Amino acid sequence: MNSKFKFRGILTANGWLENAIVEIDKSGQLVSIEQDQSVSAEIIDGYALPGFQNAHSHAFQYAMAGLAELHEGTGTPDDFWSWRNTMYNLALTVSPQHLEDIATMLYAEMARHGYTAVAEFHYLHHDVDGNPYNNLAEHGERLIAAASRAGIHITLVPMFYQQGGFGLPAESKQRRFISPTVEDYYQLLESTAQATKQYNNANYGMGIHSLRAVKEEDILSVCKDFKNDIPFHIHISEQKKEVEDCLAFYGKRPVEWLLDNCQISESFHLVHATHLSEDEIKGIAQTKANVVLCPSTEGNLGDGIFAFESFKNQNGNWSIGTDSHVGLNPFEELRILDYGQRLTTHKRNTFYKPLKGNSGFNAIEMAWKTGKKAMGEHRDDFFEVGQPFDAVVMDAKVPLLSNTATEHLCNTFVYSSDASNILGTMVQGKWVSQRGRHKDYDHIYGNFQKTMKDLGCRM
Repeated sequence: MNSKFKFRGILTANGWLENAIVEIDKSGQLVSIEQDQSVSAEIIDGYALPGFQNAHSHAFQYAMAGLAELHEGTGTPDDFWSWRNTMYNLALTVSPQHLEDIATMLYAEMARHGYTAVAEFHYLHHDVDGNPYNNLAEHGERLIAAASRAGIHITLVPMFYQQGGFGLPAESKQRRFISPTVEDYYQLLESTAQATKQYNNANYGMGIHSLRAVKEEDILSVCKDFKNDIPFHIHISEQKKEVEDCLAFYGKRPVEWLLDNCQISESFHLVHATHLSEDEIKGIAQTKANVVLCPSTEGNLGDGIFAFESFKNQNGNWSIGTDSHVGLNPFEELRILDYGQRLTTHKRNTFYKPLKGNSGFNAIEMAWKTGKKAMGEHRDDFFEVGQPFDAVVMDAKVPLLSNTATEHLCNTFVYSSDASNILGTMVQGKWVSQRGRHKDYDHIYGNFQKTMKDLGCRM
């Protein structure tokens, strides 16, 4: 029997549809949206937004969120590169079961905050000695299992990671990441593709970790082979040192080199892209490639501030991700992104578009649409008949929302709300989290606590 829910309002590409009744079939797909008040439906006193898309995640790093902030007495510069060493140390201790428990807790927390899908930028491939598992996608399967248990969609993106830097061999602490050859990577990719068939809400993408992590001839080979039928993800231009090293090695900036040597398309998702020239910004926009921004992590690591204004003015496409997971609130990611721009441009219209002055709506729409592309989907409308009904539902009774006109709702969500304002998150028409608690919280939390004690990394 189909389910029917009546919402105070549901967000469409054309704005709010008030007192909307949705019908959802047994598989969780949307059958209809209507305003026929004679229809009997379960009343949900909330506003339904499309579920957020988390376009960049390193699940295992959730275990170290907040642990790299003891700066005094370290004796070394405390920047991205020192943080990376802490991350490597954690990566060397995580077992497959640990990874599954960490990822399940993380994905459950993502759902609690309104994410219904995640693109997992996955490079923790091998055992602690750096040897492939008999099942090449052992860790990938654990991440898929975690998404299944948490009830969210996952796009698993295994990364080609081959060396330690431009022209440098891999470091010992990177041994769990390494695929020595293109053929090794393609075997991993095929194993990943097979693994995603085990879960209805899983698919896969591909990519290289970064220009510094793969040899030139192999980058060219992978990009030449790429058929644009799945999303392609890559870290690029995150740090100034990376740009300087790329200039020294290739004689070009990272995005400049990529644009000149590879056939970039709208299937490409360039993560961070923090330090760009105007020509690089123009090149990304013209190829219709996408940028994935992770404002809470980028701020935490001191990466820098993306040239958003110039990119927006050239109709650039962007999405958001939580990367190292120091923050998990999508509204906060959008706020940090916006406020960083306001502090540098001294203007308050960061998300403005011609004829579309509603900043909150514009931010939600772009993050969702480009986020969908990062997952391997192309969608125009938030809630389409025949597609899964995935929504984050905002509580209509919280103080600010209870007296707010619909034209101000999206702005109130983005600029003046937190996780406590979320009534719940639905994936395929079913609640996975309600009133701040995942449906399987106790079991997931118990496993996570055991893993944290085993690892001892938070002591």
